Amino acid sequence: MKTLSAKTNPEDHKWYVVDATDRTLGRLASQVASRLRGKHQPSFTPHADTGDFIVVINAEKVKLTGRKWEQKTYYRHSGYMGGIKGITAKKLREKRPEDLVRFAVWGMLPKNRLGRRLYKKLKVYAGTDHPHEAQQPQPLDLPY
Repeated sequence: MKTLSAKTNPEDHKWYVVDATDRTLGRLASQVASRLRGKHQPSFTPHADTGDFIVVINAEKVKLTGRKWEQKTYYRHSGYMGGIKGITAKKLREKRPEDLVRFAVWGMLPKNRLGRRLYKKLKVYAGTDHPHEAQQPQPLDLPY
């Protein structure tokens, strides 16, 4: 018996919609990252893109536990001396709520060419509307 190595086939990718309402950010992100990678399929291959497209709606209604809304800080750097800037999770939710989910999922994907390709299959929207109705996404109920 031979071990099969999965190939990346665009026809095999399915589209799913995940509602982030009252979901804990880290748990949601880990399950979405796992689906993007294709780890839920028996044909999972670490070097191939066997995952699905995920559309996350209601990103503005995601939960954080404890005092993370005030204490969790997202940093970026301009590249110049003293150019580090930070924004708390609460302010980021007011400004760009989609980025909370994007940053969390990005941190759970591989940091290479494959990870960048998988990240492009994630679509995040603050409200309930999204422009991917033509792909006929199926609702996905994640365990927790």
